[in-house]
Amino acid sequence: MNILIIGSKGFIGSHCVNFFKNKGYHVHEAGISENDHTNYTKLNKNNTSFDDLFKNQQYHLCINASGSAHVGFSFEKPDIDFELNVLNVHKILVSIRTFQPKCKFINFSSAAVYGNPEKLPITEESHKNPLSPYGFHKLQSEYLLKEYHRFFGLSTCSLRVFSAYGPGLQKQLFWDLFQKALQNPSNIEVYGTGAESRDFIYIDDLINGIDLVFNKGKFDGEAFNISSGTETTIKDVVTLFYKHLNPNLNFSFNNKQKQGDPNNWKADISALKKLGFTASVSLNDGLLKTTNWLKSI
Repeated sequence: MNILIIGSKGFIGSHCVNFFKNKGYHVHEAGISENDHTNYTKLNKNNTSFDDLFKNQQYHLCINASGSAHVGFSFEKPDIDFELNVLNVHKILVSIRTFQPKCKFINFSSAAVYGNPEKLPITEESHKNPLSPYGFHKLQSEYLLKEYHRFFGLSTCSLRVFSAYGPGLQKQLFWDLFQKALQNPSNIEVYGTGAESRDFIYIDDLINGIDLVFNKGKFDGEAFNISSGTETTIKDVVTLFYKHLNPNLNFSFNNKQKQGDPNNWKADISALKKLGFTASVSLNDGLLKTTNWLKSI
């Protein structure tokens, strides 16, 4: 089994590499990072071309774990966010259609396509109302995958990842909380009111979900919610995080909201469960593993 992972040095991409290698698959990596091992292709950061990746070797699956995953950045540089999350996805689809039309393609979308949902839990059919350029761009990438399945017969699937976390993630909520604890442990300020909520999924569960989709998904342009299906308030998760990192730390909420951030999320993962998915890592255990990693670095 040959798998191509684009963005293989990122958080999700690197975990995908390890998982599929452990399953005995031949994994080829690609990205903009420097690397000297034989199964890695360095891509140009600007005006990226993907043709050579698909000209030289046949793949059963291509996973695109590249792109931008920062809501704030999409407000600052919407043009670059569009290039990374939409234009590059289109280029990959064109290359697959041209050279390997039988290769399955998984692209990471985001729960950001939903914005503030009208009701919880959020199903795949829930209204899409992104609150940021990032969310709009992820939604546009989903339409591209649907287009290339409908009109050109490619096997495509979008994964709407909610709040993924775990060892190796050096951005977003838990990394920010860790940095604040290092910089100003006596006065930790957290954005929001604490009543906001998210649906967290540990990286190992996320990767298992990807594997299930690869083996059992229809690849008809469909989209899956990828999460645990459990809603947790930010206050509760911050409390649990600092309990594992350092129980002597104190924090407070500043009652400010970041531009583009939704209020409450909880995913309906019925479609993923039909493929056999079960979240096996509790938030407590996942945060314990995450804080142990953070302490180690």
